Amino acid sequence: MNGPVVVGYDGSAESIAALQWATAEAALRGLPLELVQAWPWPKHHVLGGEDADRWVRRQLADREAAVRAAAGDVPVSSRLVPDAPAAALTAAGEKASVLVLGSRGLSTLRGFLVGSVSQEVLARAGCPVVLVRAGGETGQAPARRPVALALDLRHDCPQVLDFAFRAAAQRMVPLRVLHAAGPPAGSEYMAFGAIAAISADLATAEEQALTEALQPWRDRYPDVGVDATVVPGSAALAVVEAVGEDIGLLVVGRHDRRVTFGGHVGPVTHAAIHHVNCPVAVVPYH
Repeated sequence: MNGPVVVGYDGSAESIAALQWATAEAALRGLPLELVQAWPWPKHHVLGGEDADRWVRRQLADREAAVRAAAGDVPVSSRLVPDAPAAALTAAGEKASVLVLGSRGLSTLRGFLVGSVSQEVLARAGCPVVLVRAGGETGQAPARRPVALALDLRHDCPQVLDFAFRAAAQRMVPLRVLHAAGPPAGSEYMAFGAIAAISADLATAEEQALTEALQPWRDRYPDVGVDATVVPGSAALAVVEAVGEDIGLLVVGRHDRRVTFGGHVGPVTHAAIHHVNCPVAVVPYH
């Protein structure tokens, strides 16, 4: 898809971090950059609304001009959308190649704060959504770091694989593929020796399945160096523990179940967006 890189902007520190990352991503992909700011209060229905509306539009225009001046050849535009933030960003994502949102960092123990707007957009957007931490490194620095992919072999997810391989190819960095394989069902009732033997056979089978799943993508992206690993344990915990400070981008999948109300991102994605320090790309697949 050749739609723009869209970033949710509201002037906060987290949205500025997202804007920096999105600007670098647009330059990397050779795509336009669009700033989208939601303004859910109609100016005629709020006391002082017209003055506030003019102030917001002026601030957004000033930010657009500053980004354009620093973005080189990247076309930059902005929109003030009269709608609730989650609805405005989800709608913007329908024509975007990537939608970028900011997240506020908390402590190492507590992880990161992912607001209700971001969680709703993550669960419902039709395009890949990248969550960027406020206070983290943004812009060009992480572009030289490897891309990591959390891959679930139980699902056919070509959109997720293509996004990860393409991201690694564009950055000219290696791709680390992580696939978690837990103990076999019912193993809690087995002797330790039997569990060890079955786990070893399971790991070998999972490694073979991972190799076969990645081969078509290795052929499609021959310049991408791939390091594929089967990690033991539950997928959510294994992915969080395996993604270190040297990773520039983590890619995870989300089964795109279009429902009228709510939506789910799955345990791996939930763990990643709350506890992984680097930007996290959540890619929907059917």
